[in-house]
Amino acid sequence: MAEAVVEERQLLKKLRWWDGFVIALATPGFLLGSLGYSVGDIGGWGSVLLWGISAGLAFFIMTLYSEMAAMFPDKPGGFPLYAHEGWRKHFTLIGPIATFGYWLAWSVVLAFLGVFAGQIITAAWFPDEPFGSVFFGSSAAESSYFSTGGAEIGLPHLIAIGLILSVWLFNFRGTRVAVGFGYLAGALLMIPLFVFMILPFLNGDFDSSNLTWGALDGTAGSGEEATSISTWEIIRLSLVWLWIMAWSSWGVDTCATFAPEYKDTVNDTKLALRSACMFTLAVYILLPLGLVGGVGEETVAAFDYVGALETLTGSTALTNFFVVVIVASFVISMNTATADGSRALYGIARDGMTVKQLYSLNKWNVPGRAMTLDMIVNICFVLFVGNIFGILAASNIGYVLAHFFAITGFILLRRDRPDWPRPIRLSPIWIPIAWVLAVVTAVLTFFGVGWFQTAAGGYGGTTEKIIGFGVLILAIVLFLFRRIVQDGERPHWREDAPAVPDARTAAMLEEAARPVA
Repeated sequence: MAEAVVEERQLLKKLRWWDGFVIALATPGFLLGSLGYSVGDIGGWGSVLLWGISAGLAFFIMTLYSEMAAMFPDKPGGFPLYAHEGWRKHFTLIGPIATFGYWLAWSVVLAFLGVFAGQIITAAWFPDEPFGSVFFGSSAAESSYFSTGGAEIGLPHLIAIGLILSVWLFNFRGTRVAVGFGYLAGALLMIPLFVFMILPFLNGDFDSSNLTWGALDGTAGSGEEATSISTWEIIRLSLVWLWIMAWSSWGVDTCATFAPEYKDTVNDTKLALRSACMFTLAVYILLPLGLVGGVGEETVAAFDYVGALETLTGSTALTNFFVVVIVASFVISMNTATADGSRALYGIARDGMTVKQLYSLNKWNVPGRAMTLDMIVNICFVLFVGNIFGILAASNIGYVLAHFFAITGFILLRRDRPDWPRPIRLSPIWIPIAWVLAVVTAVLTFFGVGWFQTAAGGYGGTTEKIIGFGVLILAIVLFLFRRIVQDGERPHWREDAPAVPDARTAAMLEEAARPVA
């Protein structure tokens, strides 16, 4: 089997673009995990508009990443490593900040969707079992098995831990097993997606009066408690929601993470990113439109997907089947998070930005240590953090910043390394497009970090912001430990970056980019 030459134990080149597309089928699970919050704040029409805009932005951002992925096909870990390459000549700390911000955003997906899947399973089949404290609905359930001090543990939490362990075991033994499962679950996922997106138009359940603009129409609340809000507040809320949505709709970046493992690095990376972006755009527009139009905003805002399925299908048996499939879609999302987050940690260590111990592949040629760390961190989230959505929102601080640094990294690489080989070379118009995207991500970060507690039921206060920024500070500490203690170097804030690859690197890049049978 051909291999990408990156170290003594290599990442295997065994994926095709459609494998990357299947891995990116995580995005519907991400959408379902937070759609209810957006509907509760900005209504059905507002959700259709802003989720569509967010997914549309992803298409342009991922196009930039396709050029950089082809420039550095030997770098597992995704777009944060492209940010490092673009910025290290100017400021070395950008690399660890971007990479750890990216890792945390992907890592907490496991806990978030694990508990979410556990809640749906419990609601559908074990309604009499304790729910404990879950991340939506009322603040805490009345019953639980036990308390850890940070969370009341119910059946959804135990199911979440079981799913996290299962996904870890799947990925620990190699990507191909996980992708094989993804094909089956991804095919089945198309059925409930059809029910949510298309069936309401076919069976007559769709009613445009079910969709409103929520707070975007200038009022907050309803009835006698309704209050008017200013145009400035509407704009601010919209920008905050676009910031929150980024963690979900921009998740197709995972296709670039696997660049060294595609058989045809250039074409497979490009096709995987583009196909995933188009699929995500369609889902992120049609799913809120069809689902909210079919069952109403109250049902979706309560995350009552079991009730929505019963309403649309009229069959308990079909609903039970769709619950299985939806949970499988969440497992795909968790699988993607495990695979992507672990490769991010591996790539960070490979490029000297964190401790050496994470620069390790197991006998199945996957970053097993990094996966195990991800697994432990997420089980701790499930057991000790009651407000999972708040932690997820806080993780977005580093995630959107990572995109900002990667987009500006594209601009810097065009300026600083004009002669570097670019198997995928975008036309010059993409430079001003990159500047626009950089401004957009900067604005979203400013409003998101400043006011994200005003959206999604008030989640994300001081504690969650401390966690979000704390991870970025930890990234800097680990970076300095690696460089000073483990590598024996003196601290330096800039690094020499070659304008063109040397002979050894050029040969390695040529070999990595060459298609294999």
